[in-house]
Amino acid sequence: MDRATEAILRHLGQDGRMTNADLAQRVGLSPSACLRRVRQLERAGVIRGYRAIIDERGREGTTIVIVRITLDRQTEECLRRFEARVRTCPDVRQCYLMTGDADYLLHVAVRDAADYERIHNEELSRLPGVAQIQSNFAIRPVVWR
Repeated sequence: MDRATEAILRHLGQDGRMTNADLAQRVGLSPSACLRRVRQLERAGVIRGYRAIIDERGREGTTIVIVRITLDRQTEECLRRFEARVRTCPDVRQCYLMTGDADYLLHVAVRDAADYERIHNEELSRLPGVAQIQSNFAIRPVVWR
């Protein structure tokens, strides 16, 4: 990837709604060359889509819980089953496969401690292969991009 393509990704990552003309001007390309690169990145799967990023701080009464999940086994089948099921959990905003002592890190948005207890009991503890769940309530974000 050259500098212009890296710049395209950086700018679209910051503002996916900017016009192609604005993007082209910022990265130093003609609008047609810029659009051609964006389309190539979309076809290649580097740009997988565009969406609104919801800042949970703006939603009244929302608290973020960072949940570390450890599975009882780390076989390919166990990971596949866990990942397929966690994708169906509506309260899980993000899920990452991790290195280290936890297998997965989840970002869960809740209304309050009682809401988290419901999510823990009805969703998280029922995920396939879960051996351990460790939860931490976020106080406030320090970096938000």
